[in-house]
Amino acid sequence: MGVAADTQFHVLAVDDSIIDRKLIERLLKNSSYQVTTVDSGSKALEFLGLHEDNEINSNQPSVSPNINQEVEVNLIITDYCMPGMTGYDLLKKVKKSSSLKNIPVVIMSSENVPSRISRCLEEGAEEFFLKPVRLSDVSKLKPHMMKTKIKDTHLHQQQLQEHNQEHHKQDQEHGELNVLEIPEAESQQQSNGSKRKSMEEETITKQNKTQIQWWPYCRFD
Repeated sequence: MGVAADTQFHVLAVDDSIIDRKLIERLLKNSSYQVTTVDSGSKALEFLGLHEDNEINSNQPSVSPNINQEVEVNLIITDYCMPGMTGYDLLKKVKKSSSLKNIPVVIMSSENVPSRISRCLEEGAEEFFLKPVRLSDVSKLKPHMMKTKIKDTHLHQQQLQEHNQEHHKQDQEHGELNVLEIPEAESQQQSNGSKRKSMEEETITKQNKTQIQWWPYCRFD
């Protein structure tokens, strides 16, 4: 599975029921979404790059084939009632992760429990669908992914701008440092030149004194 194109969003679907997984996968693919399915919250976190301390049973089917953890996930849709980690637990872990918190999460459930729905929405879920999920429900997903895409693009531009400003500031500081170093170098050169001139004059003076001392003893036959 390659990286999703800009026009094709990638959805991670999480459900322990193979029937419900197949249903949501078909609905998403019919809506032109790229889909990866997993059968537990732990495997969803593994796909997203977060690992639980407890090892996953290797005898259980893990994820749909050809996965790649570097694939960008634009939305997570998960069942609420699952053994081990529930959809609500998965939601909380995603929202607590600094790298995943901006990914929209949608909860599915076959039980219409108002307190459960309110709790998930308060925790950050974008939608709460009652099963069986319908095509009309899937049509509500794209605005959430578009909103996140715009936020990510704006954040990337902001980070790029901050990086450029920091780089420009470093260049200015480096330039000012060079300006300060140039007069010091010129001063050092002048000092060295004065020392050399003084030594040359001292040498000439000694030579003249030697000639004056030697001159009276010269005879011209």
